Amino acid sequence: MEESTERLVDAASSAAEEMAEEPLVGMLDLVLLSLLAGVSVYYFFLRDTNKKDEVPVLKSFTISPTSLPMRTNDSNFVAKMKSSGRNVIVFYGSQTGTAEEFAGRLAKDATRWGMKGMVADPEECDMSELAQLTEIENHLAVFCVATYGEGDPTDNAQEFYEFLQNGDDQLDGLQYTVFGLGNKTYEHYNAMGKYVDKRLAELGATRVFELGMGDDDANMEDDFITWKDAMWPKVCEFLGFEAQALDINMRQYKLKIHEEYEPSQLYTGEFARLNSLKIGNQKPPFDSKNPFMAEIVVNRELFNGGERNCMHIELDVEGSRIRYDSGDHVAVYPVNDTALVNRLLELTNEDPDRVFSLTNVDEDSSKKHPFPCPCTYRTALSHYVDITALPRTHVLKELAEYTSDPAEKEKLKLMSSTCDEGKMEYQKWIVNDVRSIVHILEDLPSCKPPLDHICELLPRLQARYYSISSSGKLHPTKIHVTANVLKYETPTGRTNKGVCTNYLYKLKPENDTKYHVPIFVRKSQFRLPSKPQTPIIMIGPGTGIAPFRGFIQERSWQRQEGKPVGETVLYFGCRNKAIDYLYENELNEAKDSGLLKLYLAFSRDQAEKVYVTHLLEQNKAEVWRIIGQENGHLYVCGDAKKMARDVHTAIIQICQTEGGMTPGEAELYVKKMINQKRYSSDVWS
Repeated sequence: MEESTERLVDAASSAAEEMAEEPLVGMLDLVLLSLLAGVSVYYFFLRDTNKKDEVPVLKSFTISPTSLPMRTNDSNFVAKMKSSGRNVIVFYGSQTGTAEEFAGRLAKDATRWGMKGMVADPEECDMSELAQLTEIENHLAVFCVATYGEGDPTDNAQEFYEFLQNGDDQLDGLQYTVFGLGNKTYEHYNAMGKYVDKRLAELGATRVFELGMGDDDANMEDDFITWKDAMWPKVCEFLGFEAQALDINMRQYKLKIHEEYEPSQLYTGEFARLNSLKIGNQKPPFDSKNPFMAEIVVNRELFNGGERNCMHIELDVEGSRIRYDSGDHVAVYPVNDTALVNRLLELTNEDPDRVFSLTNVDEDSSKKHPFPCPCTYRTALSHYVDITALPRTHVLKELAEYTSDPAEKEKLKLMSSTCDEGKMEYQKWIVNDVRSIVHILEDLPSCKPPLDHICELLPRLQARYYSISSSGKLHPTKIHVTANVLKYETPTGRTNKGVCTNYLYKLKPENDTKYHVPIFVRKSQFRLPSKPQTPIIMIGPGTGIAPFRGFIQERSWQRQEGKPVGETVLYFGCRNKAIDYLYENELNEAKDSGLLKLYLAFSRDQAEKVYVTHLLEQNKAEVWRIIGQENGHLYVCGDAKKMARDVHTAIIQICQTEGGMTPGEAELYVKKMINQKRYSSDVWS
């Protein structure tokens, strides 16, 4: 490099000498040329190319009516609270959106009780700042956390959970309360809520109000309202405020209608980046905010007749870099039924092609829009708003303001109240009758809310999760799904349909027609033993067979690879052998090959119903040999409300009769199996 520099300098000098002899060139020209040569030498050879160009940092300021100072780092929530005069922060750990919705309601409630709150996603915050909340006078940290899987944190609360587990930061002086969201049909009911509440206290934080727990198997809304209505007065008392709630209605988002717009700048169903769902325009990695558009290459019926439907779907993920293991879940983003969307547009008398935006009135909120904006009303109702959800009580309270008939208005107000009569009416008219927003507007014709407010009030349309029914070892570029098409009649005589399964059911790749759906894979703890020779028992009636089909495929692959494979036992059940025996040929092939031991229960093929639990009792000696003497693994997949509970009871009974244990010892043994990951459940209610 030095030689090159010298050559360039010599050349520049020679040129200067030659031009000096040239009578037409003046001294100024020589100076300029020499200067240019010097700059060239520095730029190409002498400057530090490893040093990044220094660009002056421009600080951005936000001008607003409350004269907030410059925006702070988004992860610095304490500085943000200080700059905006807030004293309440509500963190949420949410998988399906309910905890996030509750967090938003609590932050809104804070204003009614004379405080100022904000909602925060722990995944986007530096949670080590919790100790600094003590710098804010009369502060309160509220944690709305759901429990996912087998007592695990939700995806967005995973890092916060690890912070609590591994951190030794003292949180003396931190004032907090916790509301957990769970389901009593699951083994680890509200495990995350209980853990966060207990761990914060262990780290020295002050519990301002007792842990609240919502049960989705009963009435989550009632549990939440009862807890928060008792919590706020106690918080006010603790902080020295007058416990008086103001009855005010506040819009969280302001509406803007776009008369002029660029069509290419409108969202059409994307979740983050514009055009991110366009085939050929996608970039990995793929996750909940950046799903992959997988082609449906197979969509076939599994039932042989009858009025019900069950789909076997194969999703092509080639080129996506998506990897999965047997037992993982695939998430599919659905689209709402077109007829239902049209009906809601008709009831609200709104133009489906009107372009609008909803923007948070709180300029310092990290959530600027309830969903990607701008978009059309049709897009919002089809892709972003859950129009089939059962409206919660706060929604009914807002709807009452748009209702002109006194009796209808009073009905909505009653159901949104906290009195026993109101709770009973909400349970009957909304929950038991399964009324969505469309049904409410049909049955209360004087209720005429603007569509933009409905879009604000209703929850986001969430992805639906399915146990993958294939092995990534055998099918690395395909993800298989096994799902019943949900359709049922309500007490009001209406037919309700499952959003995602009915959406998928229509997408059959026929006559060269291609369909793509946005998906991502969520890792699971539902795993085969690390040692292939470990014996396993799988219990999966109905579509509960899905992950076990993947397990069987994987064990078959392991055997073909020359690995020793342990005893593989499957208990499968359905109504009728001739109609809904799923994957009959595959299971028989695995059985005939010597890989699989198969026990079948067809509940309606004889006078007395037979279920998988009856077969477990019949084979109790074998069950105990595998789980009690050979340290085998037990897996359950399917209905949590009855089947999984009955299986759990049956296993405890077997531990007593075959293992010679007392009831207490049997309970402890099963808990030990669960803790050792030898008893795993993948269940739903």
